[in-house]
Amino acid sequence: MGRIALVSEHASPLTAPGQDHAGSQSLYVADLSAALSGIGHEVVVYTRRDDPRTPARTRVRAGYEVVHVPSGPARRITGDEATAHAGDFARFLSTDWNTNRPDVVHAQGWLSGITAVLGARHSQVPVVQTFHTLGADLQRHQDENDSLAMKRLAVERLLGQEVARIVATCSGEAEDVLKMGISRAKLSVIPHGVDLNLFTPQGVVAKRNGVRRIVSVGRLLPHQGFDDLIRALTSLEDAELVIVGGGSVNGRLRGDTEARRLRALARVRGVAHRVTLAGHLRHHELPALLRSADVVACTPWYESFGVAALEAMACGVPVVATSVGGFVDTVVNGQTGIQVPPRNPGAIAKALRTLLPNDTRRELLGAAGHDRMHARYSWHRIVSELMQVYTAARRSSSTGSQTVPLRQSHVDL
Repeated sequence: MGRIALVSEHASPLTAPGQDHAGSQSLYVADLSAALSGIGHEVVVYTRRDDPRTPARTRVRAGYEVVHVPSGPARRITGDEATAHAGDFARFLSTDWNTNRPDVVHAQGWLSGITAVLGARHSQVPVVQTFHTLGADLQRHQDENDSLAMKRLAVERLLGQEVARIVATCSGEAEDVLKMGISRAKLSVIPHGVDLNLFTPQGVVAKRNGVRRIVSVGRLLPHQGFDDLIRALTSLEDAELVIVGGGSVNGRLRGDTEARRLRALARVRGVAHRVTLAGHLRHHELPALLRSADVVACTPWYESFGVAALEAMACGVPVVATSVGGFVDTVVNGQTGIQVPPRNPGAIAKALRTLLPNDTRRELLGAAGHDRMHARYSWHRIVSELMQVYTAARRSSSTGSQTVPLRQSHVDL
């Protein structure tokens, strides 16, 4: 393939997962870039410059290059602001690709898709699109009716027609793509991968407190369902809940609104002494905590994929997960973990009561999850499947299948 460009407008691969605004997309871009570089491809990641001290171009140890695109002010900005500066981002890409034309572009997120398609038009580079989270999914669960949400839905449909190929990360996302009227022939379902060298059953184990441990990982946002876990904990004896992600640094509360809300709920429910908000952990520190867990609970109300479940299963730890998004595909109910309905503390508590005292069942589920990660979710396999998509995108581009002119749409970018 040669030269591959990844466009990740808001999620830099250089931002540590779980830190500030970085989510699973930052980790995905970093791991994918490293995996592609590892098999000999020249990989360049384009992300928006949000700090004036950031160098224009950075070559990372894993072998890929990160280009910080000057698009709007060099600070973190809102979605509306980023959309307003999409044209600046696209013009930068167009100029850069006229000099260093990639063989294929893989856009990460809907706004990255806009900039990639517009930036690639002159050089006729094929674009592959991964949405990660679709506007339709956000509307269902967040009741978003603002102008940006409506604009996003319209642009996503146009992007689906314009790009050469679409990669969905789970079957639920694929269904939403098809509902937009996109041809099934364009669509592939390829999940996130997991670092099987970092996340292993063997290794350092974090200290325990002599009680059963439930671990949950994610940014401190209401839809993550941490409050449902706290409510479930009230009916569990001799168990603690450790929540990793945001809210505190080195064990100190950082003034985070959601952290304060969760602490208050734990006090009201009488379980504050059994709930720990561990704050941000560096990614390489996470396996030790996961290994110390009896169960890892992933209980968001909605989720585009859910990397924490992969990482837990790779460590041989059983998972209790809500039956939403990527968990429907990754957690095989009754075989690698237990699926429960979202926003249902009673169902969560019942699943945890089933697993926590049953060492044999937890061991069997953990072993099955570990085997599943190695069979399906290694980055070697993920990259192999993506390369087939990239090759198909180049072939379809050469036949002129990218025909819908986004710049002529009625959507004012």
